[in-house]
Amino acid sequence: MIYSSTKHCVEDLEKHGHLIRIKEEVDPNLEMAAIHLRVFEKGGPAILFENIKGCEFQAVSNLFGTLDRSKFIFRNSFSKVKQLIELKNDPVKAIKSPYKNFSLGLLALKSLPKKVTTGPILYSETTIDKLPLIKCWENDGGAFVTLPQVFSLDPENKSILKSNLGMYRVQLNGNDYENNKEIGLHYQIHRGIGVHQTKANRQGKPLKVSIFIGGSPAHTVAAVMPLPEGLSELTFGGALAGKRFRYINKDGHTLSADADFVITGEIFENETKPEGPFGDHLGYYSLTHDFPVLKVDKVYHRKDAIWPFTIVGRPPQEDTQFGALIHELTGSAIPEEIAGLYEVNAVDAAGVHPLLLAVGSERYTPYQKIKQPQELLTIANNILGFGQLSLAKYLFISNKEDNPNLSCNNIKDFFTHILERVNWERDLHFQTNTTIDTLDYSGTGINQGSKVVIAAVGEKKRTLNSNCKIENSELVMPGIIATSFNPYTSSENAEKEINNYSLQIANQDLNGIMMILLVDDARFVAEELNNFLWVTFTRSNPANDIYGVNSYTKNKHWGCKGPLIIDARIKPHHAPPLIKNRDIEARVDKLGEKGGSLHGII
Repeated sequence: MIYSSTKHCVEDLEKHGHLIRIKEEVDPNLEMAAIHLRVFEKGGPAILFENIKGCEFQAVSNLFGTLDRSKFIFRNSFSKVKQLIELKNDPVKAIKSPYKNFSLGLLALKSLPKKVTTGPILYSETTIDKLPLIKCWENDGGAFVTLPQVFSLDPENKSILKSNLGMYRVQLNGNDYENNKEIGLHYQIHRGIGVHQTKANRQGKPLKVSIFIGGSPAHTVAAVMPLPEGLSELTFGGALAGKRFRYINKDGHTLSADADFVITGEIFENETKPEGPFGDHLGYYSLTHDFPVLKVDKVYHRKDAIWPFTIVGRPPQEDTQFGALIHELTGSAIPEEIAGLYEVNAVDAAGVHPLLLAVGSERYTPYQKIKQPQELLTIANNILGFGQLSLAKYLFISNKEDNPNLSCNNIKDFFTHILERVNWERDLHFQTNTTIDTLDYSGTGINQGSKVVIAAVGEKKRTLNSNCKIENSELVMPGIIATSFNPYTSSENAEKEINNYSLQIANQDLNGIMMILLVDDARFVAEELNNFLWVTFTRSNPANDIYGVNSYTKNKHWGCKGPLIIDARIKPHHAPPLIKNRDIEARVDKLGEKGGSLHGII
């Protein structure tokens, strides 16, 4: 389906039973977010908010709440775009099958951005305070744009095909921002806009930025896509939308002609203000830090504009489905970029960046009788140098030849495979004082932390223990136990406590126990696999929080003869977890009662 606007998409979804309307007045302060979260949790439809308190515009959320709905939205273009990405990753296919791929070449040409002189976005102007100011979580610093398409041109090459379109959250009010004149732009490391600002700074000029909201849903997806080199976001967005991305040059800014809203402005060198807090996708608040300020020029909107938004929090959330959609479209793009890599899984339940699972190949030494990780370590280093995968903290990698049917998407089986083979004296490889995700507060500072690669190859070495006999402990899965431990106070005390603890349990029967998690609530961690993944890998920094029974250092290599111990307790420097507001939840409950817009949905 070719959509001309968000409204067009909303009407199509409603026609086919994929959308509900909330007719009651709802508050953009927490209530809209709570409604979205509740509907998403139930696997519900997209939601149109018709009556937003204090706002003339409507808003829509949960557009991408299920993979099936996303594929429905892009039903006319999905398969062709998938083939186009495959062709970009492997151009030899076009040479081998020129006639078969001729239509894809035409699709790419027909998807190129198109400059126009006017468009729906020029219908009217407004101000920031008139927009749907949606506050997502109670301790957020203000209202945020959560599905922005942030556009900038390369100051050294103004070609539209060299532009950057990314999704970086935007704070609309609160903190020290001057109302209607300033907004906060939160972009992290490994983001294209940072390169553009660096170039603008060198020229001594401000960077002109445009923020598109809405338009074709394809443009929203384009802003989050990890695309092959040379394929611009705007071309991809045009291909997925089924129509060319149209843009207008106005007052030195680039406007998306078909967007629902566009905010234009400039970023000046060294001008930052406190941004945040913001309830983020790891399930915790990202805290207040200085980020660039956008000096607002104008705010445009089209007729009958609708504001698309999402809510993030502890996964899985709607952004999980974004990840699923991206995986469907890109398929084997990353393995094709890294020789010897078959599969990689950035584990959503652990917040994506904290934990990677991968399957590689020790393909160069099939003749060796004694197996140990060699080529897997080369592959692991390539993974940790590849785009945003470089932000990972934990990377577990297995050898495909040991079990050709093993998939890192089957998480429990994957951990079992690793723990049956790993040698803690040999197979732990740390990187210290390096970069991690900006939103991950388990490290030593913003963007600062450590990494560990755990590579396991060879035959099964052991049977994992399914009996938990350690005091205050619960079995998470065979080979892994969680132990309720004293609350964390300081790194000095932690080291003493854990070293004493490892000495105490060293004489117990630990056969088949490979990993001990020190946590605040062992029962919660053991309750379900996702709890284990979330607590363990979002609350630990490998170099600081990994210990071991009978540990030692030899030639600067750290290992342990007994189980690995991970301190996954909440620590004073961690960001607080997200907690729902009870009063707001009660209001949402009423919408689910008979006669309410959410009756039968929640």
